[in-house]
Amino acid sequence: MKIFLSNEQESLKNEIIISALNKLLDEKRPKKLLILPPDYTRLHSNAGFITNVLYHKCVKRNINLDIMPALGTHEAITLEQKNEMFGDIPFEKFLYHDWKNDVVKIGEIPASYIEEITDGLWKKSVDCEVNRIILDESYDLILSIGQVVPHEVVGMANHAKNIFVGCGGKKMINSSHIIGAVYGMERMMGKDHTPVRKIFDYALENFLSSRPITFILTVTTCDRGKINTHGLFISDDRTGFEEAVKLSSKFNFTYLEKPIKKCVVYLDEKEFRSTWLGNKAIYRTRMAIKDGGELIILAPGVTKFGEDSEVDKLIRKYGYIGRLNILKLLNENDDLKENSGVAAHLIHGSSDSRFKIYYAVKKITKEEIRSVNFIPLDYDEIVNRYDPSKLKEGWNNVYGEEIFFISNPALGLWMAKNK
Repeated sequence: MKIFLSNEQESLKNEIIISALNKLLDEKRPKKLLILPPDYTRLHSNAGFITNVLYHKCVKRNINLDIMPALGTHEAITLEQKNEMFGDIPFEKFLYHDWKNDVVKIGEIPASYIEEITDGLWKKSVDCEVNRIILDESYDLILSIGQVVPHEVVGMANHAKNIFVGCGGKKMINSSHIIGAVYGMERMMGKDHTPVRKIFDYALENFLSSRPITFILTVTTCDRGKINTHGLFISDDRTGFEEAVKLSSKFNFTYLEKPIKKCVVYLDEKEFRSTWLGNKAIYRTRMAIKDGGELIILAPGVTKFGEDSEVDKLIRKYGYIGRLNILKLLNENDDLKENSGVAAHLIHGSSDSRFKIYYAVKKITKEEIRSVNFIPLDYDEIVNRYDPSKLKEGWNNVYGEEIFFISNPALGLWMAKNK
C-alpha cells in the first residue's frame, strides 16, 4: 500500500494524519500488531503522536499490540520520557530491546558485495541480526515508524535502518557504523544509496521479505518546541522512503553562502545526555565550519560519554583523537575490534584538527571533557555571552562578533556551498 502526504507551506494537520492511519488499519486489518517507533532521542519525529493514535485505534478495534522502541544502543525510555513522547499509552505496553542479548542472526551479507559497494575499502562479510520478536509469526503486521533526516552513518535516517540498527544486534550495528566511518561520512550525509544504506536494503530484501513490515515515515522540523510534520509517507516498499528523502532535502538541509567561523550549538538537556548523542553537533555542522574555525557546544544535560557503560569506558580510554589515529588503534586493540561501532563514533566525533571543538557542560567535569580531547568551557560563563534563549537560528551578531546558532543539530544538515 501507499499513502503519501506532504505540505511544503505548513504542517500537516492532525486530522489528516489520523485519517491516513485509519486508512492503513482499514486496509491491513491486523489481529496482532507490533509497532517499532523511535526512542526519546527522536522526540521531534512526531512518532510519539502517531504511536499514540495507533494505540487508541487498536484498542477500539480489539487489535492486540505491543510497542518496542527502536533503541539501538540507547538507554531504555523512562516513564517520564514515555509520558512526554507517547502520552497516555500504558507503560507495560512497551517492550525493551536489548541489542546484546535479544537478537538472532538471520543472514550474512557476503564480503564480495561489501567490497563492491565500498569501492574496496571494506572486505569483510556482515552478520545481520534483529530482535527475535520481529520473527514472531503471531504478529501479522509490523509498523516501523520514524523520521527521515540527514544522518552521519547511513546518509539519510530511517526505513530499514530502524529495523537493523534500531532493533538490531551488536555485530550489525558495529559493522554498519565502521563501514560508514571508513567510507567517509562527508561522502554520505544527506544522500540515499550510500554503502550503508545498500547494506540495509540488501538485508531487508534477502532476509526479512516474508515479514509483514510497513513503514510510516515523517519529515519534520521544530519551531520553539512545536513539531511541524511536513510529510507523512506510508508504504510497504522503498518508495515512501524515497519521497521522504526528496522532501527532507527541502526542509532539513541548510546551504550557506560562506563557511562558519564560529558556530554555537545548543543541546536540549532532556534530549542529549551523552556525547554519543550530543556529537550530532559535530557531525551535522562539520561541512559548514571553516578550517581553523570554532564549534561551541552548549551541553547542560551531558553527564557521560556513552549511552552504554562499556561504550562509555571505551570512549574515555581512547578519546576523539582523529580518523587515522583511531584506525591505527582499531588494528592494534581487541577491545576496539570487538566494538568497532565505538571506533566509528570516535572518528565521527573528531574534527581531525580542522576546527576546534569546545564542550560547555554542567554535569560532568572539565577534566573528563579534556581527557577525551575536547576543550572544556564553563557553562554558566559561556551562556552569559551566548544565551540560547536570546539567539535566533542562523547568523547572529554578539557584541560585534558574527556567530552561527543552531538550536537542535539532530533536525538538519548544514553545509557551506563550497563544500
